[in-house]
Amino acid sequence: MRRPKLVHFSGIESDQYIHIRASMSFSSQAKFHLLDEINQNLKEIVPTKPIQSLGLLSSNEFRLKVIGLTQEDQESTIRSFDSDSFGNFNFKIPQPEQEKVSKIKLYETRSHPGLELLIGSFIPTKINSPKKIIITDFDKTLVDTRYSTLKELYLSLRNPVNYFPPVDSSIDLMKSYNKEGFQPFIVSASPHFYENAIRDWLYQHEIFTGNIFLKDYRNIFSFFEGDLSTKDLKSQGFYKLNTIVNILLMTGIPDELILMGDGFESDTIIYLTLAAILIGRYDPWTIWNLTKKEESFRLNNQQHFRFLSQFYQLKNMSDAHSKCKIKIYIRCKPHMLEHLQNRSFNLEFGNNLKHLVHYYVG
Repeated sequence: MRRPKLVHFSGIESDQYIHIRASMSFSSQAKFHLLDEINQNLKEIVPTKPIQSLGLLSSNEFRLKVIGLTQEDQESTIRSFDSDSFGNFNFKIPQPEQEKVSKIKLYETRSHPGLELLIGSFIPTKINSPKKIIITDFDKTLVDTRYSTLKELYLSLRNPVNYFPPVDSSIDLMKSYNKEGFQPFIVSASPHFYENAIRDWLYQHEIFTGNIFLKDYRNIFSFFEGDLSTKDLKSQGFYKLNTIVNILLMTGIPDELILMGDGFESDTIIYLTLAAILIGRYDPWTIWNLTKKEESFRLNNQQHFRFLSQFYQLKNMSDAHSKCKIKIYIRCKPHMLEHLQNRSFNLEFGNNLKHLVHYYVG
């Protein structure tokens, strides 16, 4: 039988909840013995190519039974959740005051009625105190990828990520903050089926994180579900900002936040928009009115509503928290450095907060 499998999992334990973001699909082979899989993997251990995960473009619905276990493996909570039509989950479990959950077991219960299929056991990421978070882009920040032509896109699908040159200055910067106790999150506009390839590359470069957030392109081409539309194929503003806000809603407002991106796209204005809420104390309605017509965002009706609701939620959390320290690092080419350093922004808050931005050559 085709067995459901977990293709993405991110579990974060914050103050009162365990937040889960996950994605499921069916295994690509109907019958494949575990020993055969192990032997096949031992024959040739090589980095994953994105094209090997193209099957994740299919859509299926699943149901997860979540069992929370205490440190002594006693059942503390049992919940069930349904996925969207793409097999994606986004939910949170209240952390009991007594018998706190320290690990969770996942069972899939919908695909084969009457059966509870064990998916795996996981330990959620504990956000340490003080909260120190680093969120970085991947393409053109950690790796100098190229997707501008059909040939470059084909090569990116057929080759592991290490086909492209690494950006050593960005890798060194990120590792330096990891050593200082910053917990890493990767946010990229790469398609969701690149996750295995990106994780392989991160582990090869000793960057260890399971918190990788990629763009699910199935949302773009769905008429009935999803927050993205066809304009988000090129416009990354809403997707990246929405994803980072979701991360902060899961982790809570950090004491220190590092944001890394590149000067080739819209990362700078995206990060400054976030800073305007967290430390600039701008009202979300004001930010919405300033950004809604920007080329980086170009929000549609559904995105207008989500932008405002999430930003008010983030603003309320920020108001209840002591002041967050933010640093923004933007990677650029040598010939761009002077131009970017002298850059002025169309948005008022961008000019007021641009002292937070540090440009570096990579």
